[in-house]
Amino acid sequence: MALAGDGGDAWAMNTPSLSITPPNTPVTESRLFFIDWLRILAFGLLVPYHVGMYYVSWGWHVKSPAASETLEPLMLMSSPWRLGLLFFVGGVALAQAWGREQSQRPGQPSGLLRQRSARLLLPLVFGMLLIVPPQSYFEVVQKLAYPGSYLEFMRQYLQGFDGFCFAEEGRRKCLSLPTWNHLWFLPYLWVYGWIGITLLRRAPAWLAGLGQRLAGLGPWGLLLGLALPLMLARQLVGAFPSTHNLTWDWYNHAQYLSLFLMGMVASQAGRAFWQRLSALRWPALVGAVLAWALLMVYFEAYAKATPPEGLRALMRCVWGLLQWWATAAACGFAFRHLDVDSAWRRRLSAAVFCVYILHQTVIVLLTQALAPLHLAPLPEGLLLITATWALCTLAYGVVRAWLPAPLALLLGVDRPKTPAVQAGRSAATISGPVPHTTTAELGPEAR
Repeated sequence: MALAGDGGDAWAMNTPSLSITPPNTPVTESRLFFIDWLRILAFGLLVPYHVGMYYVSWGWHVKSPAASETLEPLMLMSSPWRLGLLFFVGGVALAQAWGREQSQRPGQPSGLLRQRSARLLLPLVFGMLLIVPPQSYFEVVQKLAYPGSYLEFMRQYLQGFDGFCFAEEGRRKCLSLPTWNHLWFLPYLWVYGWIGITLLRRAPAWLAGLGQRLAGLGPWGLLLGLALPLMLARQLVGAFPSTHNLTWDWYNHAQYLSLFLMGMVASQAGRAFWQRLSALRWPALVGAVLAWALLMVYFEAYAKATPPEGLRALMRCVWGLLQWWATAAACGFAFRHLDVDSAWRRRLSAAVFCVYILHQTVIVLLTQALAPLHLAPLPEGLLLITATWALCTLAYGVVRAWLPAPLALLLGVDRPKTPAVQAGRSAATISGPVPHTTTAELGPEAR
């Protein structure tokens, strides 16, 4: 099937004429409910994905005795794009929140950065002190046979002890304590948000102009042009593998900041962009599946060999294509089918941040509790998923109902005066947590 040029849309010839926001007009259009649903569904991958990390050969905090490569092709269906989708959604949410604030409080100083700082940095500090440490404790117990008690470990944790070192994935790894583990997304999102707010404040006409150009892209531009930043970013993975060290994580910054800014520009483009992307949802999905299949063949062929450099660079481009095509397909299907409000959207939007903060520690604790039972991987994995959801949901209910507002905020539960404000602030300040990633999840060392 031939693609039309950038001026046309081979899959959207019946799309009605679309108005484009003038360059100097802030975005104040109605809320994009499908963005909230995308965020919720992306969160839905958190628990099963991290339970899966317990059973694959990739490095993670604790490992099942039954860990193998069996689940890895299935895990690789989502690991190239699930994090990027959340940063893309985060950029959209930030621009939408800015537009709403500017329309409601014209000419007044923005309080958005202050709100985001409270919502992101306070839970980060609290999580690093109380939520994350059990993950590191059981990691050193399992990998180093650490003999000390949890209290003894916490003393070393808070002192920044750097002697917990072990071999993993063919290299020496030392824990950097204190650590943020799966909460690494919060400082990244805060920094990207600061950059985004600066651009919205200082260069609104430039962003609106980019949005206007984005809204006019045809199929080639939407499917290949927008994938180019990710294809280029992927070339950095060999020199700068994922570290989740905010000051030295250039591959992740190249891909995630690109997607975050792309989301901001997409919000400026208005519904024209989403309608065009929705028209391409099936080609994007088929392309993503084919890219995944090609990567699986490539990884299998070079599992124990070094690929030619030209082929390695080409397959890194395929990885970037998979990232964008899967993101585009997800947005296209969500816009088509999920751009609706409901009570469930409001409930789930309010709960997901708390679930994100708690879920990985709950998984690690449950793996240790179930280990003496020696269950088979399938029933154990299903039990882990079910129990994690249940315990996190219960914890959210307790926090929301019983904790004072300042303490609830530390666990990601914001309790403003009205439910409507709650729903709006949720998407404005946190675009959704991202699961912890290891270098191995990025593909077998980006072969």
